Amino acid sequence: MPLLPKQKYRARGLVVSLNTPFDESGAIEYSALERLVEFHLREGAIGFLVPAQAAEVLHLSLPERLEILRVVREASRGRGILVAGATSAERSDSLAMAEAAARLGCEGVLSEPPRDCPHETGALFDYFRPLAEAGPPMLMIQDLDWGGGGLPVSVILELFEKVPQFRCLKVEVAPAGPKYTAVHEASGGLLHLSGGWAALQMIEALDRGVDVFMNTALTRFYQAVIDAHDAGDRDLAFRCFHRMLPVLAFTRQHLDISIHFHKRQFHHFGIFSTVRTRKNDVPWDPYHERQAEELLAYVDRLYEEDGVTP
Repeated sequence: MPLLPKQKYRARGLVVSLNTPFDESGAIEYSALERLVEFHLREGAIGFLVPAQAAEVLHLSLPERLEILRVVREASRGRGILVAGATSAERSDSLAMAEAAARLGCEGVLSEPPRDCPHETGALFDYFRPLAEAGPPMLMIQDLDWGGGGLPVSVILELFEKVPQFRCLKVEVAPAGPKYTAVHEASGGLLHLSGGWAALQMIEALDRGVDVFMNTALTRFYQAVIDAHDAGDRDLAFRCFHRMLPVLAFTRQHLDISIHFHKRQFHHFGIFSTVRTRKNDVPWDPYHERQAEELLAYVDRLYEEDGVTP
């Protein structure tokens, strides 16, 4: 079946999946969230995704998610696109997030299929269509499978044909590279592709046609890789990428390690007042802490080498 004619969604660069800062009492520190938005905009971000996995989304109440979205929309309005995370164990909560995203003028809404939703077109269409109709003009589907191939490409293409608002796909599967290429080729390059967790394959992802990376930190350093690759200077792109590798190798062990470390990074930069987390499936221990201290010193040196301060 031929694809319905669609213009490709135009976004290129870094859409940051934001961490959630908590104060000493465990409540969300919205002033720190505003500082975090300003920091990433200075570093070159073109927009934000919130709340999502990096935000510990499944440990936030619906009112907290709605308020996070409102705060980030006000802080970024006119300066960056905003994609609202609408993933929840409760489908009604996902719909509420999509509706709020539309009211707030967000550019898009992201959701992943519920765990109990079969990976077949009918069931997925029944889930995504209400979100698409209630939400902003752009729907981004999160193809998330930490240890497998995720949604079948044929199903993704059918959804692309049947849901007009579905224009972007965030691929987080293992391995991600062949999935990027399969979707890119099957859609004739019309389906906008984002990469997230597979940051260790960033150069490969750029080669395969990924449009946006959804990082959580190191924004200026990710942007340097994209700029060099876009300019056709692969040697420089590799050198820029290799500067990030010590941090990526540590943080990509597990989502919880990434959240713990980057909260320490933003605390170190004076953006967060605490390093508190709610998601603690992998406990943070003294060995992690020592490695984090060494890596924070390394990140400081990277900024010094570039002649800037975070």
